[in-house]
Amino acid sequence: MFESLKLCWAMFVALSVSPSLLSQAPANNAPAGAQNQAQGRQPTGGVLCNEPCDPYPGMKKLLIVADVQTGFQHDSNNHAIGVIEELGRKAGIYVTYIRTDTQLITKGKITSTSKRYATRPNNARNLNYFDAVLFLGSGEGTMSDQQKADLISFVHDDGKGIVLGHAQGVDLYNWPEFGEMIGGFMDREYPATGMYAKVVDPSWKAAAAFGKESFFWADQWPVLQPQFKLGSVHTIIALDPSKMTLDERTRGRPDDYYPIVWAKEYGKGRVFNFTAGHNDSTFDDPKTQALLLEGIEWALGMTHEVAMPDQK
Repeated sequence: MFESLKLCWAMFVALSVSPSLLSQAPANNAPAGAQNQAQGRQPTGGVLCNEPCDPYPGMKKLLIVADVQTGFQHDSNNHAIGVIEELGRKAGIYVTYIRTDTQLITKGKITSTSKRYATRPNNARNLNYFDAVLFLGSGEGTMSDQQKADLISFVHDDGKGIVLGHAQGVDLYNWPEFGEMIGGFMDREYPATGMYAKVVDPSWKAAAAFGKESFFWADQWPVLQPQFKLGSVHTIIALDPSKMTLDERTRGRPDDYYPIVWAKEYGKGRVFNFTAGHNDSTFDDPKTQALLLEGIEWALGMTHEVAMPDQK
């Protein structure tokens, strides 16, 4: 009895001297990751989260850049970004970083101009952190020549991906290398009331879900410049010339080549171009969401769909 009282007194003194011991000690039944997070650390590597670290280990990283400072500002970009971010989260495939400027399009060190962060880590991540970039811009853009070179290298040499949303045919149109990488630029466009399209390559499973017959797709579609020729890309879905009105054919191309969703291998990297997205409702369609997800997965290097150039 006396020995038990001595033991209890010793425990009381220890806790009185260091009352923080209980709060510092993790519960024995708590997961290791939760214990690390409670201490402000990541489950892997033990790196403080306010220092450069990867808060999403094992996940693919997608950078969305919606820089519209020099071009047309599509209202639908807001909804598109939200849907694309949620698709990756729900599928557990990728996480999305969202920017409306091109600051992260660089392989160089990203510094801050404010006094507070001029000499301390700012948690900025450059292209080396990402597996693919998704562009939703328009106009001539704001990138420097070095940023442009870094983006080309990111795809062509590093084997990373680039995904292109609506209006990419008029994004960076004064940069020939970009046009070569994505397949070509837009010459003009049809009204956003929609046109008939058809699946060209049903081996892309999400595209096959649209069916074998022509279907009406309510969005705005491009007419590509004459330099964009058969064999430039691998067509997944195209406009159906046989369903065009006389006015649509007059405004179109003489060769009837109308890819609107395509894939392309560029050096070691991958290009997925989804030209739809002028209308919000496009991104609410489950089949369209599945198509976007499949294209992003492919651009991230996670799948092996066919991307051979169209046969001439």
